[in-house]
Amino acid sequence: MILFALILGAGWKSIEYVKSSRNKFINENIKSQANSMQVSLANIISLKQHTIMVMALSIINSKELSNFVVNKKVPKNYYDDLIENIKKNKFYKNVWIQVVDDNLNSIYRSWSENKYDNLSNIRKDLVDVAKTKRPIFSLGVGKYDLSIKAIIPIFSEDRFIGILEVISHFNSISKRLSESNSGSVVLLKKEYKKQLTYPFTKMFIGDYYVANLDAPEKLRDYLEIRNPQNYFNNSYKVENGYLIVSHALDDFNSNTVGYFIMFKKISDITNLDLEFFMFKWMSFATIILMAILIIVITTLLHRNKKQKVYYKNIMDSSTNIILLNDKDSTVDVNDIFFKYFNNYATLDEFKEKNSCICNFFVNEEGYLQKEIGNKYWITYLVESTHGIHKAKMNIFGKEYYFRVSAALVFQEPAYYSIVLTDITTEENYKKKLEYLTVTDFLTGIFNRRFYQQKIEEEINRAKRYEEPLSLIMIDIDFFKKVNDTHGHTVGDEILVEYSKLIKSHLREADTLCRIGGEEFMIIVPHVRVEGAKKTAEKLRKEVESYKNILPVTMSFGVTQYMKGENEEMLYKRVDMALYKAKEDGRNRVVVG
Repeated sequence: MILFALILGAGWKSIEYVKSSRNKFINENIKSQANSMQVSLANIISLKQHTIMVMALSIINSKELSNFVVNKKVPKNYYDDLIENIKKNKFYKNVWIQVVDDNLNSIYRSWSENKYDNLSNIRKDLVDVAKTKRPIFSLGVGKYDLSIKAIIPIFSEDRFIGILEVISHFNSISKRLSESNSGSVVLLKKEYKKQLTYPFTKMFIGDYYVANLDAPEKLRDYLEIRNPQNYFNNSYKVENGYLIVSHALDDFNSNTVGYFIMFKKISDITNLDLEFFMFKWMSFATIILMAILIIVITTLLHRNKKQKVYYKNIMDSSTNIILLNDKDSTVDVNDIFFKYFNNYATLDEFKEKNSCICNFFVNEEGYLQKEIGNKYWITYLVESTHGIHKAKMNIFGKEYYFRVSAALVFQEPAYYSIVLTDITTEENYKKKLEYLTVTDFLTGIFNRRFYQQKIEEEINRAKRYEEPLSLIMIDIDFFKKVNDTHGHTVGDEILVEYSKLIKSHLREADTLCRIGGEEFMIIVPHVRVEGAKKTAEKLRKEVESYKNILPVTMSFGVTQYMKGENEEMLYKRVDMALYKAKEDGRNRVVVG
């Protein structure tokens, strides 16, 4: 009887302790989930800001843009083709472009025909850029929407003439979060409502503007009943089965203009840590009861085996690769591991040929390596808790990109959990976007932005190794007459066709760029001006005899880098040589 009482007492105490600790752990896990949602959102917004800044930098290098701003007139639909290219990715479906003159009058909006209105009274970010002449990221409200912006000053011969603004929205961000079962409502604070002359989404909750088109009606109704103001706290709440996380949206001056409110059902929160916690404490209870009665330990051991299987099943249900490593090798993996490493049927087969998953890392700057600063890659991850760590991996001839995190599970012996999240699609798109920003969308050759990057590299190389470097500048003769007589479509066809012709007669080391409407530049490394002149003369003859689409001729300016000069000086000399070629009758090569 006493033994039975002891068993019941010990069992009851263990259950009560586990319940109490479990509830505490659930609360901690919810807090961690809320923090994770805020960090993820901040990272996505940051990615968008940096990406649209790259877009803006690629646009601002156009000669035409400066001319448009000086004349205070941008042709209607001028950037439509560029925006269509960007729209091919679901993360940038709704990008806007605005051009503002030096008095902060809007002279072009890609999304509206409204223009020539002054923005100085409502757009402090534009006022700041006009004053400081420096580019900024901005997150704020204008006449149309609450949006994410990259704002860059425009110069003509060192004179400030206006501002270029590339604008993105919150719709794609909320869509991305919905993929992880998070609903979102993006709200503008009501004091900014009066600025919205033309509200883009046309949705409001009382006086609060809703900035994401896909905000679920159910969640909008939820906020309307409970007053959105109650969620403007940059924190989180648990109510009615939801984890509700609020993230403040601050403008460039750190003033909060709105809130991104995320909803996630508590039942949808994956809780691997909780399952592990329960397994640990049930094992502890088992050890206590072992000392009391053999039959109790037998029962609990049986139960623990089931929990181990359950825990493994949860690991296997993850869409991420999960590994358990000790100091020397991989101890366990989940099923998704074999989706990528499908040449191996078991972990033992993998370990026979590979000491570590790091054997598949690609040695490329910006990605994880086996050794980083004399630290083993897992040690580096565990110690470097800030920032995002990525690995590029070549797995049986196919390239993948993963976001990688690691944590110390046990101190002695040391066991580490490692999670690899596949971000291949995202990384490939970023690379594609980077390619688009340095590529002329009409001809497919490099653009002026790439030319400026490349010529600086080549000048530095020429300085360092004292090797020759030449430039060939090309202009299509009487190209305006072609456009006026035959139309811009034929003009575009000529640009495409003759770009291919020129490129086909260049060396692999040469770089062809379109730097203006009908102007091209060829960077010719390792070649003196005499050799570059021969190349230009050969190209001139090829163009003259080609006659596809329409017969055209081209004028060529040639020069060689001189020690001590910079890119601007080199450009001026080759430009003067081209000007002389056109002045002397066109269809000729002139060395400058």
